[in-house]
Amino acid sequence: MTDSGSTGSMPTPASVGADEPTGSATPLAHRFPRATVILVALAAATVTAIGINGIRGILAPVLLTLILTICAHPVRTGLEKRGVPHGIATGSVILVVFVLLAGFTYTVIIAFAQFVTMLPQYSSQLAEIGKNLTAWLKSIGIGQAQIQDITAGFDPSNMISFFSGLLGSVFSITGALVIVLTMLILMSADAVYVPTILRQLSTRRPHFVTAVTSFAHNVRRYMVVTTVLGVAQGALNALALWIMHVPAALLWGLLAFLCSFIPNIGYFFAIIPPMVFGYFVGGWPTLVAVVVVYGVINAVVQSIIQPRVVGNAVALSQTLTFFSVLFWAVIIGPIGAILAIPLTLLARMILIDADPSIHWWRPAIGDTTETRAIMKADDAAAKQARKDKRILKQGPPRNTQREAQQEAPQSDQDS
Repeated sequence: MTDSGSTGSMPTPASVGADEPTGSATPLAHRFPRATVILVALAAATVTAIGINGIRGILAPVLLTLILTICAHPVRTGLEKRGVPHGIATGSVILVVFVLLAGFTYTVIIAFAQFVTMLPQYSSQLAEIGKNLTAWLKSIGIGQAQIQDITAGFDPSNMISFFSGLLGSVFSITGALVIVLTMLILMSADAVYVPTILRQLSTRRPHFVTAVTSFAHNVRRYMVVTTVLGVAQGALNALALWIMHVPAALLWGLLAFLCSFIPNIGYFFAIIPPMVFGYFVGGWPTLVAVVVVYGVINAVVQSIIQPRVVGNAVALSQTLTFFSVLFWAVIIGPIGAILAIPLTLLARMILIDADPSIHWWRPAIGDTTETRAIMKADDAAAKQARKDKRILKQGPPRNTQREAQQEAPQSDQDS
């Protein structure tokens, strides 16, 4: 005997095929629970991050070279349009980029050397700061072991050892520059084929080609604008510190330039050393002057000029921007903090921009152009609704009430 009720409630193969695709065409979200997909994706991301961290010694200079190659690509193509042969144009760009990198690196070395040389002059002030900090930490109940670990950094001999070791590691950057130079030569040579390769791919993967082109344009615009403004910011800071007789003004200017690439928190790393040494040479007035100068320059450059020039090239939320700095700094070190925005844009290009089916994620991660337009329309509608509500509460205008009172007797006479 057949149960007709149960038979009618069971889906037939035809109905299953009509509701959702089957076989290899079934989307992953339909074949597995969403929670499973999310957990597997997080596990894969964790394994990938650990792997990247394991090879950061070679990956960091390679990624730096990639960004430099993207930024220098229009210069090479511009020379080629003027009739310069491919080899000479590529070699010219490589030479200019490498000279700039080498010049900047050895300028940092000279500035560090001067700083280490003049540091013993302020040993008494540093020791006094260490004593005052020790007394304050004891007053709030911090243990002696923790106090010794914290105040050890104010021992002039330890600071000299630290900066001497840091200077020694800067010399090791020469090896990294060799990697950068080699990769720059190879990437620039391979970049000659990129336009043709993109044309080949555009017939089969147009969305991927669009995403790559947009990524290169946005990274180039962000890095070039940030570099120019960072040079101006560092030069103004160094000049102001030199006028205020703050020691190692050149070093702090270079630090301000580097920290201009680190969103949100770079300003705080750049301002602490000149504040300390400004206090040593001029007391509280110089310290306050350093804070004011840095605050004004940073506000004008990074809060007013840079957003107007960069525009929507970055399109990342403030929260994601801050997290990207922390994430890439942990994964590949200081270079990761400097290249946090380009690397996050690279990840977005691979995971989101190249796949049109998940473009709906873009507003959630910071591309709020359409969102702002919707919010503006909603605000205008809400404002109009409040205005209409006030008019209804106030009643008709007084002139209308007077006319109604005058017309009432006339209507009585007519009747």
